[in-house]
Amino acid sequence: MSQRNRRAFLAEVGQGVMVATIGYGAAVEMGLARAVADEAPLRLSFGPRESLVALMQETPIDRLMPTLVEQLRQGVALKELVAAGTLANARTFGGEDYIGFHAFMALAPAWQMANEMPEASAALPVLKVLYRNTSRIQAKGGSSEEVLHPIADSAAVDATQADERIREAVRAKNLPLAEQLLAAAARNSPEEAFNDLLPAVADGVEVHRTVLAYRAWDLLDLVGREHAVTMLRQSLHYCVENCKPQYTDRFAGIRALLPRLLDQYKLVEREAGTRVADDAWIESMCNTIFTSSADQAADAVAAALADGMSASSVADGIALAANQLVLRDAGRAARNVQPNKPVGSVHGDSIGVHACDSVNAWRNIATVSNRRNAVASLILSAWQIASDRGYGGSEILAAHPRPDTEQVDKIAVRDQDSLVRELDDAIRQQDQARACALVHVYGQQGFAVRPVQDLLRQYAISEDGALHAEKFYRTTSEEFARSRPQFRWRQFVALARVTASEYGQPAPGVAEARRLLNV
Repeated sequence: MSQRNRRAFLAEVGQGVMVATIGYGAAVEMGLARAVADEAPLRLSFGPRESLVALMQETPIDRLMPTLVEQLRQGVALKELVAAGTLANARTFGGEDYIGFHAFMALAPAWQMANEMPEASAALPVLKVLYRNTSRIQAKGGSSEEVLHPIADSAAVDATQADERIREAVRAKNLPLAEQLLAAAARNSPEEAFNDLLPAVADGVEVHRTVLAYRAWDLLDLVGREHAVTMLRQSLHYCVENCKPQYTDRFAGIRALLPRLLDQYKLVEREAGTRVADDAWIESMCNTIFTSSADQAADAVAAALADGMSASSVADGIALAANQLVLRDAGRAARNVQPNKPVGSVHGDSIGVHACDSVNAWRNIATVSNRRNAVASLILSAWQIASDRGYGGSEILAAHPRPDTEQVDKIAVRDQDSLVRELDDAIRQQDQARACALVHVYGQQGFAVRPVQDLLRQYAISEDGALHAEKFYRTTSEEFARSRPQFRWRQFVALARVTASEYGQPAPGVAEARRLLNV
């Protein structure tokens, strides 16, 4: 090697070491990354937010909380921290990492929780999720192991029939083509891209597939519509990863059933129904979905929509059916125990939590998508609930939904403050049955929801929740707000049960965040 080449080689090695030491984002700003740029894939960049996104990826985890709190004190809006964490997650994981996409799906619920809280403590739920987010980013290699890069050669791609072509590309595991088609659709509008993505999402009726797609859309209000492709690409990556025989075989039936129901009942051509159901109809629809086979549940929803029933009435029945899975769940069996998920627990990836989060996502998708995707979402959500019920065995149909009458009869107090204090004690004792009974009695007394909701949110922040605390809190809060008075307290009975189940496993980073915020 000549002296000149040796010097050049050593200079490049030195620059590579420096890039690895200080992080890619900082290296770009210092001009140190050019030597290795030609060797690396092109990198997504987020303009004015890039430095904040890089901060989310590269700040050592033991310095993250002080750094984020200092950003807030310097005037950076909490919303900007959420947006930066979202983009950092998308760029790093691209929907391909289990813990990573769970952190992504928790960001919008954490932001919505923050908006319910006093200003002094509003940052807590966001900081909790950002800590989980950055911790996982760094565990997976940080900025050196990013999944999403700019989409190549999409400018000339025609978006005609992109919905069908994206679905076929995903089935063929042709990710580059699927991404090019999505980008082509997004040139018309984010709405068109989302609607063209949804048939691929609907090809496999599975919780993460559904919730990831909706949360990506939901987060556009924070990150900006210009990032729609970056947000929605994650679903393509997840769907392609999900195209495995055990999944495609399981969903073959619904792939054939859905178009048949749409055609049989002429649902795409029909005007949306406006009939508002009474309480008895909603309870009946709940029971039909919960007790039927998956195909029968799907047919029942399709028939109701064809009969002119409003989408919101049908969705009310579906949401109550999902709620039954939480209220009747026997809890985790000894053979399924995992870290933070002991025997009898119902938090984390339980069938009830997954079912409720799925239905909430399908319902929200139905409100923001075109006619075909809207009716498909309701049909698929009913199919999913009835299918998921099968994981609970025949016992779940015979089980009495919580609270038990015996537990309700044991509640001696009836004033508001005493009920809230006893609920707090039941949660800390991890007494799921008593927590359910207390919320039931509280609702029967007609007290204001806020004291109970504030208490349950407190634990959704403080506890780990096995990756699901924020989402399930948001799911039950939304469904409570939408539900009729006769049914709404079932949602917070379910949340109380899950909260008592998850208590005792504090979330990493929260205690430090409290100390730094002085709350």
